[in-house]
Amino acid sequence: MDGQVLSDIRVIDLTHYVAGPYCTKLLADFGADVIKVERPGTGDPARRLGPFPGDEPHPEKSGLFLFLNTNKRSITLNLKSETGRKILLDLVKTADILVENFSPRVMPSLGLSYDDLRKVNPRLVMTSISNFGQDGPYRDFKASDLVLYAMGGAMSSTGLPEREPIRMPGNIIQYQAGTVAAAATMGAFLVARYQGVGQHVDVSIFETQLGSSDRRTTFLLGYQYHGLPAVREQPTGTPVGGIYPCADGYVAFLSVPSMLPRFLEMIGRPELVTDPHFASPAALLSPETKEFIHELLLPWLLERTRYEVMAAAQRARFPGMVVLSPGDLVNDPHFNERGFWVEISHPVAGTFKYPGPPLRMSEGGWQVRRPAPLLGEHNDEIYCGELGYSRDDLDMLRERGVI
Repeated sequence: MDGQVLSDIRVIDLTHYVAGPYCTKLLADFGADVIKVERPGTGDPARRLGPFPGDEPHPEKSGLFLFLNTNKRSITLNLKSETGRKILLDLVKTADILVENFSPRVMPSLGLSYDDLRKVNPRLVMTSISNFGQDGPYRDFKASDLVLYAMGGAMSSTGLPEREPIRMPGNIIQYQAGTVAAAATMGAFLVARYQGVGQHVDVSIFETQLGSSDRRTTFLLGYQYHGLPAVREQPTGTPVGGIYPCADGYVAFLSVPSMLPRFLEMIGRPELVTDPHFASPAALLSPETKEFIHELLLPWLLERTRYEVMAAAQRARFPGMVVLSPGDLVNDPHFNERGFWVEISHPVAGTFKYPGPPLRMSEGGWQVRRPAPLLGEHNDEIYCGELGYSRDDLDMLRERGVI
């Protein structure tokens, strides 16, 4: 096929920070023409978030922004001005999709609600991403990843049993919401394309967590059926399981009692399968057995590298794997051979490796067409080349604070 699978789709991107930009990034990376609309002067607040090369903050060097906005074009536009609103409506006339992640009150207050937008483009798909959705008692609440993780049910199951619950690191909730929003947007787009009916897609970041398979659905279903809260730590039935040190880092093991012979084969002690420490389930869970296992395992591990341990585990068909740092992943031969890491050159930030395609397609798939845009980089291209403004018009709009 010629081009990428989404190359005939135009997206107006009114998003900022993480969840919304990740949604539109997924569309842009598969060919959609994504026009990122940013606030004049400052742009997306993610431009001020790290990491930065050399740990020196710069609005055009934010690693977070550069990753989330690959393949997009950037214009600046003040949506609070009447002229800015008119320009946006002109863009909406040419668009298939508009994605925004303001608080639910913002778009209606600007005269840019879905009802306003569909008057100029009845086939438009508008996706709104917000903390708790477009209606309900929590509609206008602010939230962080910590708040959403805690309310979503999973936090009650993470951490040590004798301590308070704890959040796992990273912004996984924001990325999960962006992924769900992209899938929902494409579903609505197919309806618009083949049935001629646009619609408003309401994505609640919090509700994407309630429906997530990352522990939440399992524990919520469990509670519905037996009324018991999630357990933060469950015995595995064997003293072998978890993270262990080795000669050059750490390895992870997952074990159940039936795999004990494989474990003993891995460490070269198959004759111990009849040892009294392993005679019964109760014996397996005793502190003495755990200590006995560690006396066997730790010296064996500390004489071997991570990959040597992994190879021995594979030979014994025992679940064991290396624990990789971000640096290890970037240099891992498997992911490099598959081309997952891609180098992208940016005119200000320089050349860096970025995560590549989340999936492969035989035709028309993921592709880097351009790096993340400079703030307002495509003002002339879009305002003059596509909307018919002159450069004198642009100078006037800049003076008035519209762009």
